[in-house]
Amino acid sequence: MTLTPHVYWAQRHEEIYLRVELIDAQNINVHIHENILHFSAQGHGAKGENHYEFNLSFLLPVKPEVSHKSTQRQVNITIRKDQRGWWDRLTTQERKPVFLAPDFDRWLDESDAETEQREKEERKNRMKTSKNQDYSFVSLKTGFLFMYNLVQFLGFSWIFTNMTVRLLIFGQDSLYDTFHAISDVMFFCQILAAVEVLNAAFGVVRTGVVPTLIQVVGRNFILFIIFGSLEEMHNKPVVFFVFYLWSAIEIFRYPFYMLGCIDTEWKALTWLRYTIWIPLYPLGVLAEAVAVIQSIPIFDETKLFNIPLPKVGTTIGFSHVLHVYLVLMCLGLYINFRHLYKQRKRRFHTKKRKAN
Repeated sequence: MTLTPHVYWAQRHEEIYLRVELIDAQNINVHIHENILHFSAQGHGAKGENHYEFNLSFLLPVKPEVSHKSTQRQVNITIRKDQRGWWDRLTTQERKPVFLAPDFDRWLDESDAETEQREKEERKNRMKTSKNQDYSFVSLKTGFLFMYNLVQFLGFSWIFTNMTVRLLIFGQDSLYDTFHAISDVMFFCQILAAVEVLNAAFGVVRTGVVPTLIQVVGRNFILFIIFGSLEEMHNKPVVFFVFYLWSAIEIFRYPFYMLGCIDTEWKALTWLRYTIWIPLYPLGVLAEAVAVIQSIPIFDETKLFNIPLPKVGTTIGFSHVLHVYLVLMCLGLYINFRHLYKQRKRRFHTKKRKAN
C-alpha cells in the first residue's frame, strides 16, 4: 500500500507552494511530467519511518522546472505557473485528495496576493533606486578622489623633476634659489592637501584623522611660517632638501591611490609606496627640524610673531614656541612612523596570508 504524507498548499499569481510534512527526508525525488507532479522520499511522516509518495495533476499548465528545499521537519516545493493567474483549485479533480490541505501559514486570497505583489515590486524598485543612488555617489566619490590624486601627482612630479633637472644643470647653485623657483607650486599642493584631512574626517577615505592632520599641519607650518614669512630663509639650502624629500615621497603615494580608485595595482608601485617612506620620512622630519633651528635666531632678531603679555609687561618670543614645536615634531614623527609601519605590515601580511 502506498503511503502519502500530509501536503499543504498555497498559491500566488505566479507560483505554487507545497509543504510536505516529512521529518528528516532522504532520497527525495521531485519532478513534473505531463503537468503532473511526482514526489517520493524516505522519512518520518504520519505513518512513522517509511517511504512516502504522491502525485498531483495540476489544474492548469505549469513549468517543468521545480525547486525544493528540505529542512529537518519538512520539504518545501515551489512550482512556477506557466501563465500568471489565480486558480480556483490546485488539481484537475474537483474533489481534492485526502492528503492535501490549505497551508494557512501562507494562504492569501487573490486581493491580498495582489497587494503583496505590489509591495514586493515597490520594495524592489526602492532597492533599485537606492542602489542607483549609492552607485552614483560611489562614482562621484571615485571620480573626485581620482582627480585629486592625479592633480597632486602632477604637481609633485613637476616639483621633483624640476628640482632634479636644475640640480643636474646648475649643481650646488640650484640649492640656493629653490624657494623662488618651486614655492608657488609647493604652496598650491600643500594648500590642496588640506582636502585629505576633510576626507579622513568625513569618512570619504578610510584612514586616521590624527596622522593625516599631523602631516598636513606640520608641512604647512614649515612652508608658510618658517619659509614663507622669513625672507632670510628663502636662500637656505635646507629649503631644497625639505622640498625634495617631500616630493620624493608623494610621487609614489599619489599614483598608488589614483590607481586604487580604478581597482588597479602595480606591485612595484605598491612596494615603493609602503617602503620608500622608511628612509625618506625621518630624513624629511630631520630637514624640517634643521629649518626650524635655523629660523630661531631670525625670529629672535626680527621679533616676528612675538606674543605680547600686557598685564605682565613682557612678551613671549616666537622662538620659545619653536622650541616646543621641535618637541612636538618628535612626537609627531613617532605617531606617523608607527601609523605607516602598521599600514605596511597590514598590507604585506595580508598579501602573504592570501598567497598561502
